Amino acid sequence: MELLDAIRNRRSIHEYKKERVASEVLGRIFSEAAWAPTHRMKEPWHIRIYQDEGKSEYAKSVLDSYVRQGFFEGYEAAKVDQLASGIRDFLLNIPHHALIYMERDKDFRKFEEDYAAVCAYIQNVQLLAWKEGVGILWTTSPYLYDAEFARHMGLDPGRYKLVSVLQMGYPKRVPKPKSRTPIQKKLQIYDGNEKS
Repeated sequence: MELLDAIRNRRSIHEYKKERVASEVLGRIFSEAAWAPTHRMKEPWHIRIYQDEGKSEYAKSVLDSYVRQGFFEGYEAAKVDQLASGIRDFLLNIPHHALIYMERDKDFRKFEEDYAAVCAYIQNVQLLAWKEGVGILWTTSPYLYDAEFARHMGLDPGRYKLVSVLQMGYPKRVPKPKSRTPIQKKLQIYDGNEKS
């Protein structure tokens, strides 16, 4: 697959087949993605993949976070059960959830550099996965900002930032492409000949 084809044709996937992605394929994707640019060769990304029975505890932690954040407030008990059941089923039907996190540098500039490197890593993961026929949805859901959720995942929220959860699996449906803004509307070039 050509790089430009991968960039243009990759899609965010919302519906997955039940089939698991083989461990060696996941390993190859996450390993090769490490060629992302990284300041000071820090490679700040860390990954935890929840799959099979591991998804149950992950889904429970997500639902607990939604309760803490008031997601279900104002609904009758039956509706809360229905919503929670729908979210749980949705999460359990996704083959893999990859939690991407990084250590928090006390220096804000270095923290931002690390965050940028992790985002570049995630984009590499998406493109490499697409080459393997694997779809991803890069999520930044509210529970990633819930300190108690991080603790439930076994991570100290004071030490680690949860960057994303990548939902992963073989696509059941691939969305149609959406148009992009012509770059001329966003790009400015200064060559020293500008009038003051």
